Amino acid sequence: MLLIPAIDLKDGKCVRLRQGRMDDETIFSDDPVAVAGRWVEEGARRLHIVDLNGAFEGRPVNAEIIHKISEAYPDLPIQVGGGIRDEDTIQAYLDAGVQYTIIGTKAVSAPHFVNDICMEFPGHIIIGLDAKDGKVAIDGWSKLSKHGVIDMAKHFERDGVEAIIYTDIGRDGMMNGVNIEATVKLAQSIQIPVIASGGVTNIEDIRLLCEVAEEGIMGAITGRAIYEGTLDLKEAQMLADEMAETQ
Repeated sequence: MLLIPAIDLKDGKCVRLRQGRMDDETIFSDDPVAVAGRWVEEGARRLHIVDLNGAFEGRPVNAEIIHKISEAYPDLPIQVGGGIRDEDTIQAYLDAGVQYTIIGTKAVSAPHFVNDICMEFPGHIIIGLDAKDGKVAIDGWSKLSKHGVIDMAKHFERDGVEAIIYTDIGRDGMMNGVNIEATVKLAQSIQIPVIASGGVTNIEDIRLLCEVAEEGIMGAITGRAIYEGTLDLKEAQMLADEMAETQ
């Protein structure tokens, strides 16, 4: 299982939000490229980058910084989300060296879009399903849709997406543990991999996720925990590797 450090970009800085609220942020660095370098040095095998301004404005805002990170670490797979609403944006990120683009709001509001881009960019599309009480949230988590997480995930699996990132937004940035039960339930419902997100707090959360990784959980995104020091990225990835060998 992969431990995937999150770099959330707002106004050119590396921040973390609580439950997706733009007015509840903690600034961790004004040099996101250096932050990426820190996680690479600690053994990250993939990065998760979110353009928070882009998510709210519906278009890329921090793309230049994302391009710089990709240029600095060309061999590192990077997955990017936030404000990706059209083919041109996807193409621009892939041209810049990004490996995966994450579609969130547009996937829910215009499901046919996912089918189109999976055909146009096979192997590069990940869907981010952010949920509260089993329903998918959109528009930077500001609205709850009527769609259930599992039904949407099955739909996107048929379209040919690479993976589903599942975030329990009630737990994101709150440091109170992963929603293991809901994550496993989703992973058991589909054949494509699930990446867990939201609530990763410490090494015990990683241990619990690794115990159920065989259900189809390929990775876990971690943000506030590694920035505030309640989780050591290197130690967590070593544990995940060790547990994978014994399963």
